[in-house]
Amino acid sequence: MRLVVVSNRVTMPERGEKVAAGGLAVALRSALEKHGGLWFGWSGTTSAEPSSRVEPVRLGNVSYAVVDLTEAERQSYYLGFSNRALWPLMHYRLGLTDFDRSDYAGYLGVNRRFAKLLVPQLKPDDVIWIHDYHLIPLAAELRRRGVTNRIGYFHHIPWPSAEVFGALPFSATLISTMTAYDLVGMQTQTDADNLIGGLVALRGAHRDGERVKAGPRETVVRPFPIGIDVESFRKLAVASVRAATQPIRATTGPLGGRKLVIGVDRLDYSKGIVQRLEAFGQFLRSHPEHRGNVGLLQIAPPSRSDVPEYAELDRQSDEVAGRLNAALGEFDWTPIRVVKKAYSRSALAGFYRRAQVGLVTPMRDGMNLVAKEYIAAQNPEDPGVLVLSRFAGAAHQMGEALIVNPYDTHEVAEAIRTALAMPQSERVRRFERLYATIAASDIGWWTSRYLAALTGAEAADKLAPPEPPRKASGATRKPAARQRATTRPAAKKPAAKTAIQPAQAANDAALGEKRGSFGQRAGSKPLPNAASPR
Repeated sequence: MRLVVVSNRVTMPERGEKVAAGGLAVALRSALEKHGGLWFGWSGTTSAEPSSRVEPVRLGNVSYAVVDLTEAERQSYYLGFSNRALWPLMHYRLGLTDFDRSDYAGYLGVNRRFAKLLVPQLKPDDVIWIHDYHLIPLAAELRRRGVTNRIGYFHHIPWPSAEVFGALPFSATLISTMTAYDLVGMQTQTDADNLIGGLVALRGAHRDGERVKAGPRETVVRPFPIGIDVESFRKLAVASVRAATQPIRATTGPLGGRKLVIGVDRLDYSKGIVQRLEAFGQFLRSHPEHRGNVGLLQIAPPSRSDVPEYAELDRQSDEVAGRLNAALGEFDWTPIRVVKKAYSRSALAGFYRRAQVGLVTPMRDGMNLVAKEYIAAQNPEDPGVLVLSRFAGAAHQMGEALIVNPYDTHEVAEAIRTALAMPQSERVRRFERLYATIAASDIGWWTSRYLAALTGAEAADKLAPPEPPRKASGATRKPAARQRATTRPAAKKPAAKTAIQPAQAANDAALGEKRGSFGQRAGSKPLPNAASPR
């Protein structure tokens, strides 16, 4: 078996380049090296003419095949339909969804061209693994060209309910292309149920548990919660603190003995950064005894600056932080610092370990690996406390965190107070269970279990996420799970699923947002239909 990975972006490593530890790219590259394989996708650059063929470059056991886009394709496929229509829709932000028919046509066109260029690279026994919302219709295009290989898809962001997804024009056509896959992986059971529900409601598909059929092909839709390289990140945190690197000294030095609350996110409206700043301000107003004794560090590197909504978020976050600092700060204490730059993984690990509270409060998120990184970085003897949004996929696994509604600033403010006042024994108990959970379902577990399901290498009853331990580890106060990343504790019974459903108020709010932005630009041509799966 050879593995073929397809993703929106492919970064080709230079010969002899040492790959940075951790992350999805490392996990996929490891799987490719193990099986021998091909990584195919956009190069990240544009050219005057669309690529008419690809020439794979072999590095070790992995071949890399990249495709340039034209500037028009980047605008329609990437900035347009992917990031101004699908991204806000998948995060329940209908009011920010900008549907344009020419963007949709460009999205379908790029997926069609990717399929055309990929087919000549395929071998009969290849297993194909496609990643994320940019490439939803790719399998349908491959099937249309006669590809019969096993094809899997993993969706890294949320999948909304049928009534929300159905607000997208041509939603029934687009969702039907998901049935071209043999296996669809989602972050949570809620996401899996939403996709299956959408296929049933919009396409009249038939459901049998995790199996759904719309036409001759049967597709399995199953949750595979993604993890991190826990042990690698733990070591980074220890090493970063010991080395006292310059970013950590410069950023946390002015705190002195004050406590630190940290948030780390791309500058994206789905992350709830503005609401988080407001919640921290509410915390200081409600509990003035903490003023001067604790600070919030929000690291928010900009992203997608070409999209107008992101530029507005950049301005808004600056305005809110400035207003709160002016109202609540003192001459020798600034309550909120917003740093809009990217840091290395080593520096971030050090920040996490220094912080008493990890504030992870997205308005909606597929998983949110920052929550897992924060736990992995903690000192087992004196860990911090994770405050986690109920709308992050991680909340389905990490019930020992303080789970909050990010739309309720008072609730988040009180969770911050609770976290700062929590006794050490309680902090250690929660940490040990959280660490055991993320260590048992790390990135190695995720990769191997997904591929086992796609290839049929293991029985279905062995593919469920591992059950969290029933009790904390012993008095050594060390993390409870020290086994190799890909091993699992023997489960006596399937773990009870945590019932974390999207709040009805959030759904109502999403459906109540304006839909006037769905339209067609003047003079645009009629839209071609998407490829239908066989």
